[in-house]
Amino acid sequence: MSPTVITTQSFTDASAALAHARTIYDSGIAHLRQALREFVAGRDDGGHVRACYPFVRVRVDTVARADSRLAYGFVAGPGVYETTLTRPELFRHYYREQFELLLKNHGVALEVGLSSQPIPVHFSLAEHDHLEGALTPERRQRLRDLFDLPDLAAMDDGIANGTLDPQPGPDGLVRHPLSLFTAPRVDYSLHRLRHYTGTMPEHFQNYVLFTNYQFYIDEFVRLGHELMADEESEYVAFVEPGNVVTRRAGLAAEAGDELGAPPPRLPQMPAYHLKRHGHSGITMVNIGVGPSNAKTITDHIAVLRPHAWLMLGHCAGLRNTQQLGDYVLAHGYVREDHVLDEELPLWVPIPPLAEVQLALEEAVAEVTQLSGYELKKIMRTGTVASTDNRNWELLPHPGPERRFSQSRAVALDMESATIAANGFRFRVPYGTLLCVSDKPLHGEIKLPGMANQFYRERVDQHLRIGIRAIEILRHQGLDHLHSRKLRSFAEVAFQ
Repeated sequence: MSPTVITTQSFTDASAALAHARTIYDSGIAHLRQALREFVAGRDDGGHVRACYPFVRVRVDTVARADSRLAYGFVAGPGVYETTLTRPELFRHYYREQFELLLKNHGVALEVGLSSQPIPVHFSLAEHDHLEGALTPERRQRLRDLFDLPDLAAMDDGIANGTLDPQPGPDGLVRHPLSLFTAPRVDYSLHRLRHYTGTMPEHFQNYVLFTNYQFYIDEFVRLGHELMADEESEYVAFVEPGNVVTRRAGLAAEAGDELGAPPPRLPQMPAYHLKRHGHSGITMVNIGVGPSNAKTITDHIAVLRPHAWLMLGHCAGLRNTQQLGDYVLAHGYVREDHVLDEELPLWVPIPPLAEVQLALEEAVAEVTQLSGYELKKIMRTGTVASTDNRNWELLPHPGPERRFSQSRAVALDMESATIAANGFRFRVPYGTLLCVSDKPLHGEIKLPGMANQFYRERVDQHLRIGIRAIEILRHQGLDHLHSRKLRSFAEVAFQ
């Protein structure tokens, strides 16, 4: 029981290719939703229901190189390259740009057709559909017999990790990947994002701030509402968990705004979106404390292909010359977080990205009104160590301190190395600016009164620095931001 087969076609126009992909996808989703409605209503004729993702394919038969200055938009050499596609409406600008670059850089047609990769029924549900409340346990079991369910074998990260070994298909052709993520892997993450952040993927912006403290979120919310009251603001909407949308003063509400409602409790990693036209605004996520959360959220946000993500949070200062409230700009990482050891071996260096480093340093100078030698009073550039042991201070001495000293670490936290390493792994430009909130090696541990004063004095300034850094990166343009340093030997063409 499949939808009407839509034939593979060749295109030299990116918009036409995208329209064909959307026709295939929409037909498949409509077929699954109709069959699911009938199943929920109790109708069941026993036939297996299936719809498949669209694919895009490009065939290149020359070793001629595209412009070597490009970071993406071209394939590595002769061969057949292919990827499955999902949510063409959500990713329309992204897909169109990737299609246009392939057409421009290789001068060959794009083939768009129906793949053999099934769409899991869970990924066909509309935003407010909830199966679990409408089916008995027996019918949920029956669901497995009639529909395709998510297949973890189709959504691993072998492409991003550089471990995929493409094999010949039934026709003898080896199909190399065009994208870091297959369609099922993207759909999986889109569903996880809703669960963890309490907001729809459509609201996410292309510049992302991560923090490990709610104080930063409180300030971001205050700033978001302040900007929405300003009719001259460049930002057009502010979205909070539960998809609660506040439009900028003078702008009318849009369809769907009325469906937002504050959740009874905040999700695990709540997200807030300061929206700007073209998804060029800022998303901020409170990832909480620990490398596991940092890996989880970046695993999923990566499928949205953001232009950059930055970590703003608190850290332990490891040098006696540091003061509470000083900033640390990370230019290297000691990875004792362990959550990415399997996907990204420890011998892989995580380089600083000059474009992001310079933007962060410029933002600190602008916001603090300090520069040159004076800036060194409050900011130090150096190695940041991230650990998965919150109570590392209680380990036998000398233990971690000796390793941190040997690595020249100037600060310690639990998330920054994870976020940078996953940025490297997923080719997302990354950066870290931390603020010293305690100095455990020197007897200055967090105490309530001291901490409260620190938060009042530094959180607003630190957040404004992060936002200013994003504005600098946005103004410089994507050609300046996206770096060849993050691309591998036989790199995929899609950003």
